Amino acid sequence: MSQVTIRQLGKVFDAAPQGAPAALHDVDLAIEDNEFVTLVGASGCGKSTLLRIVAGLEHHSSGFVSCGGEPVRGPGAERAMVFQHYSLYPWLSVIGNIKFSRQLKANREHITSSDVEAAAGRADALLNLIGLDKVAHAYPNQLSGGMQQRVAIARALMGRPEVLLMDEPFGALDAQTREVMHDMILHIHRIEKTTIVFVTHDVDEAIYLGQRVVLMQPRPGRIHSIYPVPLPAQREQDMKHSLPFRELKAEILARIRESSGISTDLELLAKLSRQATPL
Repeated sequence: MSQVTIRQLGKVFDAAPQGAPAALHDVDLAIEDNEFVTLVGASGCGKSTLLRIVAGLEHHSSGFVSCGGEPVRGPGAERAMVFQHYSLYPWLSVIGNIKFSRQLKANREHITSSDVEAAAGRADALLNLIGLDKVAHAYPNQLSGGMQQRVAIARALMGRPEVLLMDEPFGALDAQTREVMHDMILHIHRIEKTTIVFVTHDVDEAIYLGQRVVLMQPRPGRIHSIYPVPLPAQREQDMKHSLPFRELKAEILARIRESSGISTDLELLAKLSRQATPL
């Protein structure tokens, strides 16, 4: 059984003008247990909308989506979401943010002292996993952007979700920090064995992280192509310079330009530039 199953999924926003294309149309996708799948495509192709539907934060208009064999009807503990903006609680320390979900009423009912002890051990293990054990009692405003996002990821993992949904989580970070975060999330994936669905605009990021890259196209948002990534499971940054990586990147970029109309826009720009060149 697939961990996430999406069949003939469609989404039309109520506020969309009459005649506007659907946000999502006839999306079919099966994501296996412990798989790392990346979603990429031009703006407006529905990547984030699809992710939010799987998370239960948006309702779909048609079709079917399930997680672990159960229909998705809203948020659930088996799914956790990480956003681009860290959304940490500024009045809580690093360890306090990670443990926050344990303070919610729904997670405090019927717990025993052994449950509390296990949760504390889990938080400490996550601190070590993300490499922030030395700043456990620091506050968000004392951390860099990359460190804050590590805390957000650890907080999402606290409840041992079966599926981790990530919406451009490294989009606000500089290039060097992103590389560190890439290797960290791959390490977390190996250790936690959580299914990860990761939305990005960055094709390099999509290929380096994903076991499969799902290319979406806009108007209406739908799946254009799915590419298995021809890289070994153990990734290294130097692989980004390998021929298989560069060939797949070139193909995906070409498909994005073709499916979104960017190629036509570039051709028009080149034509206008030639016309503007003085004789």
